[in-house]
Amino acid sequence: MHRRRHGHLDRPREPRLSIVTSNSESTASAGRPRSEEAHQAILDATLALLVTSGFSALTVEGVATRAGVGKATIYRRWPSKVHLVMEAFSQLPGLKEVDTGSLVGDLGKMLRSYVEILNSTPLAAILPSLAGERAHNPELSKLFDPLLKERRQPVIHALERAVERGEVRSDIDYDLTADLIFGPIVMRVFFTGSRINPKILGPVIDAVLRGITPRPRDQPG
Repeated sequence: MHRRRHGHLDRPREPRLSIVTSNSESTASAGRPRSEEAHQAILDATLALLVTSGFSALTVEGVATRAGVGKATIYRRWPSKVHLVMEAFSQLPGLKEVDTGSLVGDLGKMLRSYVEILNSTPLAAILPSLAGERAHNPELSKLFDPLLKERRQPVIHALERAVERGEVRSDIDYDLTADLIFGPIVMRVFFTGSRINPKILGPVIDAVLRGITPRPRDQPG
């Protein structure tokens, strides 16, 4: 009977196991991040390495080290480096729809927002690297091109509304006009690497409008 009572008294060992488990979880949480935290840490690390190393030099191993995760954690979420990079890139803010009632107002607000994004996020540092790689990387082009097209849609929609209001000619090429709008800004991003001065926006918008507004012979009457 004494042995059974003594054996029964040995049962309090179980809480010790719980304490060990709790300590293990604390240690794990202080080391490698997990789940959603790990996912975001990986994307943040990818953006940081894109800025410092560019697309071609970026490796999954490097991202894993910077994020504090194992490579297997990354490959469980993304099938390739391209997919990882594109999800990280897609986290950067883009243009939002703006409808001020006039094309000048729409373009002014959208382009000021775009310049702010370029000047305050890693976008300006990352975009040239991705554009250069996209020219000879079909996998990247397949994912990159639709994303860029989607991000131009607010400008395309503003042009469509301007056509409906009669502000611009109905025969304009929407994609070409969007290229003319973004072109001067992108050229400075790619070839100067300096912050974009918002003062260039007014002349850019004026130059574009001169090319797409109705000509005198197009005016009714």
